[in-house]
Amino acid sequence: MIIRPEKPSDHKQIRAVHIASFTTHGEADLVDRVRLDGDTKIFLVAEQHGEIIGHVMLSVMQAPFKALGLAPISVHLDHRQRGIAQTLIETALQQAKLEGWVGIFVLGDPKYYQRFGFSAAMAARFNSPYAGPYLMALCL
Repeated sequence: MIIRPEKPSDHKQIRAVHIASFTTHGEADLVDRVRLDGDTKIFLVAEQHGEIIGHVMLSVMQAPFKALGLAPISVHLDHRQRGIAQTLIETALQQAKLEGWVGIFVLGDPKYYQRFGFSAAMAARFNSPYAGPYLMALCL
């Protein structure tokens, strides 16, 4: 498996991974909209034998510092429980740090994202319609 930046030729496979990973097309549609808006800064795929099996996107967030939002992250159902999502997230966070981003926000399961250092307490000082235990932040 390799982790690499997505290419336009990957978009169809990326959309298929997101559609297969969630109960609605919402995440796949989000990826398409963010790409069109030009707000995507880091977008990586996990590729195995020429097939896209995972995807992560970090896009610009409005904050009083240079911040990104982590969403969505998807791994094809046939390839889950192998550390692919973790590798995608860790690689994306490392790239964000190298590029000089100050913080990352995520909306998700605290039990999962706390392992990467995300904290609801850190996000609590920011106004958001998503405020609560599932909105977390990470200082890079």
